[in-house]
Amino acid sequence: MKYLKVFVLALVMVSCAPIRVNYDFDRTTDFTKYKTYNYYADMKTGLSDLDTKRFLDALDEKMQVKGISLAEKPDFFIDIKSSAFQAARRNTVGVGLGGGGRNVGGGVSIGIPVGQSNVNQKITIDFVDENGKGLFWQAVSESSYNPNASPENRTARLNAILDKVLANYPPKQ
Repeated sequence: MKYLKVFVLALVMVSCAPIRVNYDFDRTTDFTKYKTYNYYADMKTGLSDLDTKRFLDALDEKMQVKGISLAEKPDFFIDIKSSAFQAARRNTVGVGLGGGGRNVGGGVSIGIPVGQSNVNQKITIDFVDENGKGLFWQAVSESSYNPNASPENRTARLNAILDKVLANYPPKQ
């Protein structure tokens, strides 16, 4: 029961932060022919080793649900890259002084930054057909990232990202 509460709390925290995803794909691709995949051996995800394992495990599970399996001689390869960056502060408090009415007045406004800058993470997933098409599908996700999150929260966040990324795969043409 304790683990369920932790998972629900992590899920609530994950669902509050938006995940933005942009897709692109080759419209001439027949996505029905892609039934097996593998990862590039020299892939540098930009994630920690533990987060890479969490991400790949979750991706394997979600691909299997879609009927696409991991294979030694795949139909396509997956490349994953990520980067973290500090988002600009957006919240400010404005304090204003001014005059009005029939008199000519002036005003002063001061913007004071509130809170800390957010750390965002961008994850790019490429599906590449090495035997012809080359890059045929790409998803780029951007979301907030907490480098100090617990393993449970990290797993929940990576799962939420993959759910959103794979929601439109294969694309409706």
